[in-house]
Amino acid sequence: MADESRAGRRHDRLERRPADGPRNSMWASWNREKSLPRLVYNYLLVVVARLVPSLRLRSWALRRLGATVGDGVGWGLEATPDVFFPERLTLEDDCIVGYDAVLLCHEYLQDEYRVGEIVVGERAMIGANATVLPGVEIGAGAQVAANSLVTADVPSETTVAGVPAEPVEHEG
Repeated sequence: MADESRAGRRHDRLERRPADGPRNSMWASWNREKSLPRLVYNYLLVVVARLVPSLRLRSWALRRLGATVGDGVGWGLEATPDVFFPERLTLEDDCIVGYDAVLLCHEYLQDEYRVGEIVVGERAMIGANATVLPGVEIGAGAQVAANSLVTADVPSETTVAGVPAEPVEHEG
C-alpha cells in the first residue's frame, strides 16, 4: 500500500452519492455539487493549466482551482485535472504529471457518483496519456508508464504499466 494510513482498497475510500431521479448521475447530480459559475471558473483555470507554456502559471492555476501543489511540480502540457473536484488533488514536491494525463477525482455512474482524493507523491512520475481514477495514491518515487489506467494505489518506488496498471520488473 502506498501509505498505511490510507490502507484499504481505492473503492473503500470513495464517497458514494446516489443519483436523484430517473436519469444517470451526471444529469441528476453535477449541479448539486458545484454551481454553474464555479464550473465555468474551474474550466477556465483547467484550460490555463493545460495550455500555458509556463510551469509557474500552470501551478498557479492548479492552486486557484483548490489543488494542493508542492514545490517543483511538473504539470505537462494538455494534462487535465478534475474539473468538478480539483480540491481533492494533491501533487507533492517535484512530482511530474505527463503530457495529456488525466487525474479524475470523480466517477459518474448510472445510479451513483463517487468522489475521492488523488495523491501523487514526492518525485513520483505519471506518463503521457495515463489516467488516474479517484481514491488512488501514487507513492513517493513511483512511476506510472504512459497510456496506463491507474485503478489502485501504487506503492513508493514501484513502476506500474498497462490497463489496468500493474507492477512491472525493471531489467538490468
